[in-house]
Amino acid sequence: MSPQTVIVTGASSGIGKEIARYFLEKGDNVVINSATAARLEEAFRELGAGPNLARVAGNVGDKKTGERLVQTALDTFGSADVLINNAGIYETRPFLEVDEAYLDRFLGTNLKGTFFTTQAVIPQMRKQRDGVVINIGTTLVDHALGGGPSTAPIASKGGIHALTLQLAAEFGKDNIRFNTIAAGQIRTPMHGGEADQGAGLHLLNRIGEAEEVAHMVYAIAKNKFVTGAIIPVDGGMGAGHHLN
Repeated sequence: MSPQTVIVTGASSGIGKEIARYFLEKGDNVVINSATAARLEEAFRELGAGPNLARVAGNVGDKKTGERLVQTALDTFGSADVLINNAGIYETRPFLEVDEAYLDRFLGTNLKGTFFTTQAVIPQMRKQRDGVVINIGTTLVDHALGGGPSTAPIASKGGIHALTLQLAAEFGKDNIRFNTIAAGQIRTPMHGGEADQGAGLHLLNRIGEAEEVAHMVYAIAKNKFVTGAIIPVDGGMGAGHHLN
């Protein structure tokens, strides 16, 4: 299988960095992104700073960032085959305390970032008559938790899930695939040192590891008969809980 060019947003840490690492280990070309230039540079060096790795700093909520990511992929590697929309933010805040500025943060990064970065890559994928977009969503879209008030981020992630299905329908004729990973609680810097307290939310009675998400992303990217799918990587959270 010849190397593909993979764009990964939000790749300076956590799930995004592990996805980038896995594709690099498999021999693909990777363009990584982060809103914070210093953190992106650190990840770039950690991932080897080799000839099959490029980076573009910028907030994906800005439409121009997606355009620069695609142009960098083309200028450096000659194609744009896989887009991983991983950049996202998550916090909890009671619904009645959510104001417009707070809601806009999540809609801007999570939904708008996914929307416009995808929009930037589709023309090239159409030219190639081949491509796949994989979004990182969450099991919580369809499995709400009363103890974690998070209407703003979950509303934005729900939009990503819906967008996935519509794009799969719209661009299937162009041989472009769209899928979303519905992740459970994954060990990332965002969850800090308390991540394992959420173990019981999963039937496996543990939280997930970033590389486990990366493995599924890679499998979906390489399987050309998977599209329009919301695929759980959630340790069974969507099915039930381990809690007694």
